[in-house]
Amino acid sequence: MSTTDSHLNAEWQRPTPSGPSLRKDLWVTLVLAAATALSVSLTRSAGVFTEAPVWQVALWVALITLPLALRRRWPEIVAVTVSVVFAAGAMLEASDMLFSNICLYLAIYAVGAWSRHRVAAKWVRVTIVAGMFIWLFAQLIVQANQLTMMPDLSREGFFSPYAAFGVLQVLINLVYFGAAWYFGESAWKSARNSTALKDSTAALTVERERTAAQAITLERVRIARELHDVVAHHVSVMGVQAGAARRILSSAPGQAADALTIIEQSARSAVDELHTMLGALRGHDAPGSEPTNQSSSTRGIAQLGELADESRTAGVPVRLSIVGEERPIPATIGLSIYRIAQEALTNTRKHAGPGVSTDLRLRYETDAIELEITDDGVGPRRQFGAAVASGASAETTGLGQRGMRERVAAVGGELHLDSRPRGGYLVRARFPLMKRETV
Repeated sequence: MSTTDSHLNAEWQRPTPSGPSLRKDLWVTLVLAAATALSVSLTRSAGVFTEAPVWQVALWVALITLPLALRRRWPEIVAVTVSVVFAAGAMLEASDMLFSNICLYLAIYAVGAWSRHRVAAKWVRVTIVAGMFIWLFAQLIVQANQLTMMPDLSREGFFSPYAAFGVLQVLINLVYFGAAWYFGESAWKSARNSTALKDSTAALTVERERTAAQAITLERVRIARELHDVVAHHVSVMGVQAGAARRILSSAPGQAADALTIIEQSARSAVDELHTMLGALRGHDAPGSEPTNQSSSTRGIAQLGELADESRTAGVPVRLSIVGEERPIPATIGLSIYRIAQEALTNTRKHAGPGVSTDLRLRYETDAIELEITDDGVGPRRQFGAAVASGASAETTGLGQRGMRERVAAVGGELHLDSRPRGGYLVRARFPLMKRETV
């Protein structure tokens, strides 16, 4: 037996049987008592075990069968009681040849299957089995010296017919007690394994529910981040253009109309992206969820030029430069770069003040790709300080900066946010890439 099994044997206890189970045991015991009484009557009618008075026989039938109704509640006490009554019935010749053995078998089996004290269960069975074999050997020795007992079996020779009879009795009892012991232990282990399986299933169910809840929470965070990036970007563009249109509406109606056109385009773009996002949530097969040509989940480095154009149209000049040899990068990193650039440009329009210009640089390095957005604005800014992707900052930041950190952390990158010494603001995100193989 392994160490784990020994530990389980010492710790686990089989639950006490319920009321319906005990009532079932009572009915089984009553049927067994009736069958034992019938068996004793037939045995006495056949001229065997006729010495005991009827009242002793009736008492013996009651004592060897009725305790079995509690064999699953107090198995050790029942087993000892039935064993003593079994031996007494045989010595008083108040027994039978069949159901007394069935009763003793059930009692020993119940100790193995239902005892909640395994050490006591082992020693109770050892004591019963040892006592029965001592009694058997004593009977064989006594009968060997009594020629009137089974006179047809010769006692002569090294292996006489009587010796063969004795060996046969020993083998029968070995099988009998061995089966009661083995099947009792098997029933107990089966119940233990069944309980362990149920516990494991329950634990897995709880873990699955917890994981599902975490997945839902993470998905909500992701959706909130995407909605913030989409809405904040387009609304900021519309806000800037609406302000410009208001100021020049009377003096330059043509330019005001151009600004209103930009507002309309931004609104349509925002609606398209929201439609795509919500369609993905409903599922590709859901009615009305047809994807657009360019969903938010497929945006990446290729769309940085569009961001720069939108920013220029909104009145904030952007110089876009790409340094290094372009090469494919994972889609998750591409989307993070796009969203961080979008958020940084949105913040520039909102906070940098008038007359600001922005540099948007993308650098391809040997084992990383770096995005850097700088501006020369003079508007009020929050001082976030340097921060790594883990977001280990004690200051309360806006949703935009928090979203940047979450995106960078999700792909194992680093994020730096800080004011520039000469004025303006710096956003730098660095993402590790696998090194390219060299020939």
